[in-house]
Amino acid sequence: MEKYFFTLVAIVLLSCSGTPFVADTQSIDFTAENIFTGSIEGPAFDKNGNLYVVNFQKNGTIGKVDMSGNAELFVELPQGSVANSIKFNSNGDMLLADYPMHNVLKVDMGTKTISVFCHNEQFNQPNDLCINKRDQLFASDPHWKTNTGKLWRIDPDGSSTLLEDSMGTTNGIELSPDEAILYVNESIQRSVWKYSVDEHGNISNKTLFHQFTDFGMDGMKCDKNGNLYVTRYGKGTIAVISPEGTVIREVRLKGKNCSNLVFGGNDGRTIFVTLQDRKGMERFYNDIPGKAY
Repeated sequence: MEKYFFTLVAIVLLSCSGTPFVADTQSIDFTAENIFTGSIEGPAFDKNGNLYVVNFQKNGTIGKVDMSGNAELFVELPQGSVANSIKFNSNGDMLLADYPMHNVLKVDMGTKTISVFCHNEQFNQPNDLCINKRDQLFASDPHWKTNTGKLWRIDPDGSSTLLEDSMGTTNGIELSPDEAILYVNESIQRSVWKYSVDEHGNISNKTLFHQFTDFGMDGMKCDKNGNLYVTRYGKGTIAVISPEGTVIREVRLKGKNCSNLVFGGNDGRTIFVTLQDRKGMERFYNDIPGKAY
C-alpha cells in the first residue's frame, strides 16, 4: 500500500509539473534469437500488414515474419547483393538499399522478380531509405572507413540526385508526418540533422536537431505526433525526441545493438525492433501510433 501511495503521488506530481508521463514500457521478445544474421535490419510492413526484414538466416536474403514471430525466407537476392533497408512504393513494390552493389533494387511482390531500380557508381553504400507520398526515396550513404557520408534523392523514374556531400557517417533517415522535414543522423558524430523539404523534394535550412554525447545511432521512425524514435546502437535503448529536439524518454531493450524499428500492429502502436547482437527482434507497445496510422 505504501509503495502504491508513493507511485500515485509521483504520477500526480509529474502531471502537475507539465512533464509528460508515460507508463514504464517493457520490451519483450518477438522472434527467437539467432534466426537472422548479425546484419538484421530494415523492418518494413507492406500495405497488407506483412512484415519483412533483411538477412534471414544468411546475408543477401529477405525474410517474412508473421505476427507470432515466425520467420520464413521470402526471397534471395542476386549474387553479391545485400540489402540494408526496405521500403514500399505506392504500387506495392519492395525497394531495397543494396549497399555492396551500389544499387536500389526493386522486387515485384507478385512474381518475386528482382530488378535494378537505381544504380550509381557514386554511391558509397546506400544504407537507409525513407519514401514520401510522391514515391521519392531519400537515401543515406555512409563511407564508414572515412567517417563521411552523402545524402541522395531517388525519383520514381530511378534517377538519383546528390543532395549533400561531405557529411558525417549518414545512417538513419526519416520524414516528418507532413513530409516537410527530413531527419538524417550521423552515427559516428552522434548528430541528428533536420532539413526543410519543398514540393519537389529539394532540401534546405540544415539545422542541428539533437546531439548525443555517447553511443551510436542507427535507424529512426516518426510517430503520428511528429516525435522521432532513434535506435541507440550499443546502448540498447530507443530515444524518443520531441519535434523541438528534446529527449522525452528512452525505452530500454533487452539487446544492445538495435539497428532499426518500425511501427505496426492493428492500431500502429506496436514497435518492432531489430537487434544485431541477438540476431532477432523485440517489440513493445507504444502510447502513440506511427505516422502512417
